[in-house]
Amino acid sequence: MLVASSASYRTYGSPAAGGAQAGNRQQLSDDEQQLVARLQARDREVRQHEQAHLAAAGGLAVSGASYSYQRGPDGKNYAIGGEVGIDVSPGSTPEETLAKAERIRAAALAPANPSGQDRAVAAQAASMAQEAQADKATRGNENAANGEVDRSAAVNRAYSANFGTASGNRIQAWA
Repeated sequence: MLVASSASYRTYGSPAAGGAQAGNRQQLSDDEQQLVARLQARDREVRQHEQAHLAAAGGLAVSGASYSYQRGPDGKNYAIGGEVGIDVSPGSTPEETLAKAERIRAAALAPANPSGQDRAVAAQAASMAQEAQADKATRGNENAANGEVDRSAAVNRAYSANFGTASGNRIQAWA
C-alpha cells in the first residue's frame, strides 16, 4: 500500500511543565496561547490536506485519513500530520491502468501544497501511466502484425486521403 501523506510532520515542542491541563482553570501564558494558536492552525491545515486527498481519490482510497497528534498546553489533541492510503495497483488492461494512474496523480496532487511524499506518489503514477502506454503500443503493434486492423485509424486514413482532412484531426467512426 502506498500512502499519500500530509505535508511535513512538524512538532512544536512539548508544553512547558506546569501548563494548563484539561479541566484545569489555570490561565495559559502568552507563549502557551501562541503555541495553541499554531497547533490549531496546523490542525486545520492537516485536516484540509487529507480531506483533499480523500475527495480526489474517491474509490481509490483504501482507508480514511489517519492522523498523528500532539497534545497542546490546553490539554487538547491537535493533528500535526496525517496520511490517506491510496490503491496504486495497476488496472486489468493498459487503458484501465492509464485511467487509474491519472486518478492517483490527481489524488496525490489535490492539496494546495502537496508534500514530498505526495509528489513521489504522483511520480509513481506517471511512471505507471508510461508503462501502460508502452504496453498499449506494444499490444497495438502485435495486433497489426497479426493482421488485425484498427478500424477507426483505417477510416481516418481513408477519409484524409479522400477528403483532405489535415493530419492530427480525428474523425469519429462507428462500425
